Amino acid sequence: MPAQPKATLEKILELLGFPATVEEHQLEEDLLLDVKAEDSGRLIGRQGQTLSDLQYITNRLLFQQDARAPKVMVDVSGYRAQAREALVKKAKNAAEKVRRWGDVVELEPMSAFDRRIIHNALKTDPDIETQSVEVEGTEKKAMLLRPKH
Repeated sequence: MPAQPKATLEKILELLGFPATVEEHQLEEDLLLDVKAEDSGRLIGRQGQTLSDLQYITNRLLFQQDARAPKVMVDVSGYRAQAREALVKKAKNAAEKVRRWGDVVELEPMSAFDRRIIHNALKTDPDIETQSVEVEGTEKKAMLLRPKH
């Protein structure tokens, strides 16, 4: 039986006691499930942690239903879209510093999801390369931006 991303997320939200509607949007490679709820702040959580957990659980359940199921991105009231824009802006500002000064710029530790956004934002930049590095004392990794040689 093929995985049903929208129905799976709706069931999770129902079991958690969150009345919400879920809209499905096809992105380039991913599927976006956008949740519209009254109490969106509780679903997003501190720095998006609850939202990240909800996305992780949804993807795990879908993978169990069908190992070929595409990964889904879960958003609540456009939170991820705004956060993504802020990350892309931060990446471009850091890349400009690298170009101007020729030094390595280190961005704060962040999740794999956020590092991927930054990497994708700069992958076509001919002057900048990105690299993830471990940060002692945390499971998150930082991003290094450096000039390409």
